[in-house]
Amino acid sequence: MDFALAPRTPSRTAPPAAAASEPWAPPELRLVCLDIDDTLIDCTAAIRRSLHILTGRGDLWPLWDVITEEHVALVVAGELDYRTMHQRRTDCFLAEIGILADAEQVSSFERRRRELLDHSWQLFDDVLDCLEWLRAAGLMLAAVTNASGVHQRKKIADLGLAPFFDHVAIAGELGVAKPDPVMFHTVCLGLGCAPAQAVHVGDKLDTDAIGARDAGLGAVWLDRDRIGERAPEGVHTVAGLAELPELLVSEYATIGVPAQRGGGAPTGTPAFTVRNGVL
Repeated sequence: MDFALAPRTPSRTAPPAAAASEPWAPPELRLVCLDIDDTLIDCTAAIRRSLHILTGRGDLWPLWDVITEEHVALVVAGELDYRTMHQRRTDCFLAEIGILADAEQVSSFERRRRELLDHSWQLFDDVLDCLEWLRAAGLMLAAVTNASGVHQRKKIADLGLAPFFDHVAIAGELGVAKPDPVMFHTVCLGLGCAPAQAVHVGDKLDTDAIGARDAGLGAVWLDRDRIGERAPEGVHTVAGLAELPELLVSEYATIGVPAQRGGGAPTGTPAFTVRNGVL
């Protein structure tokens, strides 16, 4: 994919009146942070398949999701490490569906589940085009995830995502997790970027979008399921990553906007030109 940065036409503004305040200017964008699970990788579909294979039931994802949220909250609170959390979550899940398992059986179920997942991960269809656009626009990219380190780094590498990222921040390695502002600020500090020069994109309204907003970053909620919940003030909403470039161009007119050389944009790759801050 061949991009060139389109030149930006400087805004023409009249000299300010003596008593007037400085005119509004769009913020500079240098960094885009992206959640991983259910933002870039279709985690829900993979887990549904693994649970179906292991239990013969196709209705267990909601229960697994609730139990996972409860146990991840204990990790975020510092009460459990990830390894212990995985074991206890599986033990709790099996008990909830009427399977009384000893520690060895729980470990065996969890190992088999992980093996199935390792062969099930898939990117959403809009991911690579979006990442290529962001890189061509000259933006730094960071992966910011609340998962554990070993599993998440393997997923990122196996699916070819690693070369896109300048930084990978994993809660299981840092000892802090979204929505704690420290998680977001650690990423910005590591890349020499002010929070106001960064945007975070994720599928969790509270953990990702509101957490990023409260930490001083731009906030984008990725509502792939179109649940229709109204986002609070300061949070943008997109239904897919194909909508992200247009949002960033319209809100952050100082970013470098990629345009293809010698013709129209390739299929599925947005190409925008900004004139005087207007899309």
